[in-house]
Amino acid sequence: MPYLFKKYYPLRNFIFWAGEGLWIFLTFSLVHYILVGNYLYSYYLTTYLIQAALITVVFQLCLYFYDLYDLSRDLTITETGTKITNAFGLGCIVLGAIYYFLPVVTTSIRIFWPGYFAICGVVLLWRWAYHLMLTRRMFVQNILVLGTGELAADIAKEVEGKHDSAYKIINFIGDTEVTFNPHQVEILSELPEMVSYCREHDIEKIVLALDDRRKKTPTRELLKCKLSGISVKQGVSFYEGITGKLMVKKVDPSEIFFSDGFTLNRWSYLFKRILDVSLSISGLILSLPLMIFSAIIIKLESPGPILYLQERVGEKGTVFNVIKFRSMRQDAEKDGAVWAMKNDTRVTHFGRFIRKVRIDELPQMWNVLKGEMSFVGPRPERPVFVNQLTESIPYYAIRHYIRPGITGWAQVCYPYGASEEDALRKLEYDLYYMKNISIAMDLLVIFHTVKTVLFRKGSR
Repeated sequence: MPYLFKKYYPLRNFIFWAGEGLWIFLTFSLVHYILVGNYLYSYYLTTYLIQAALITVVFQLCLYFYDLYDLSRDLTITETGTKITNAFGLGCIVLGAIYYFLPVVTTSIRIFWPGYFAICGVVLLWRWAYHLMLTRRMFVQNILVLGTGELAADIAKEVEGKHDSAYKIINFIGDTEVTFNPHQVEILSELPEMVSYCREHDIEKIVLALDDRRKKTPTRELLKCKLSGISVKQGVSFYEGITGKLMVKKVDPSEIFFSDGFTLNRWSYLFKRILDVSLSISGLILSLPLMIFSAIIIKLESPGPILYLQERVGEKGTVFNVIKFRSMRQDAEKDGAVWAMKNDTRVTHFGRFIRKVRIDELPQMWNVLKGEMSFVGPRPERPVFVNQLTESIPYYAIRHYIRPGITGWAQVCYPYGASEEDALRKLEYDLYYMKNISIAMDLLVIFHTVKTVLFRKGSR
């Protein structure tokens, strides 16, 4: 099974992505070949292949930035066509900029536009065929869920509630109704002879999702299944693998005790610090003109300081001042600290803009250089909220055992949150990050952050 940082990515999705890239490359190459002829195409083969490869890479990156590789939602053909047009429109702008600075890779307009329209048609057909495959639930792995309680329902939401799920629940086993069962999967009230039942229904995996395993776990039957080649997964671990987050309210402390994650060895810690310093110095230099311009606008728009210092809880509970561009009125918290709200009236006009594009976070790179923060990690919270959340949410204090970050796994996976429930959901992602913390994980988060910033996701 293809796992990345212990998160399951279906091989089917990788084949879809690679196949689409291959179709883009071959379609453009074929159009190019037809229009210039065999002699010229063979003579300039290397150049033409580089041009096709460049177009493929740019177009697929733009498809990614427009969330067209997130297939969990069932988009109509019209919605898909619109998003593809927008993505490829951005791709044309990016290619125009590349052609300006690197004329050697420029594709003739006479070739580019016929190739562009051919690619649009082929991609739309490819995605229609894949959508048909997902709708008919082809190439999925059949699973049997042992349980009908809250954990089973949570798993069903991720398996049966997503359009691109790589699994299909054949049966639940339990004595109650499942609160989430959109496809009306049959519930077995009695335990069958599991090995023969699984073979008869082509079940490849059993998920143990009992809310109380001590009383009802059919140990002997599960052992027979395991020894017969049928995979048996604990429900919380299965959920973690398909969602990229830990079930905070159901995770067993032993999973933290015996996990290889949650800490960095000496060399990884050193490399993470080198990455932090390098990115922060580069970021501060590159963004200096933008920060100067922002500072002038902030000063002209409303009275008060340009920078805003706010107490946050950092590594090992240490309180430090996070540095941000001021985006609210000077008297925004005259009545005390409150959660941020949607369409918050305390936010200035320019403040609303810099929040959406994350410009207000740029000064925090100075916090990273000082060693108070990391580039990637759980977002630091205010002491008044930390005290409240530590009391009400299990394991909340664990997130303070590493440096907080400017961005994090929770920020790229979950929309902006401003409530205790949102804090719980983000903690699930933060603990998953800590469990799988590595330099490669940091680079993945930074890559996803680019999309989050460019397309103004997860901010208020």
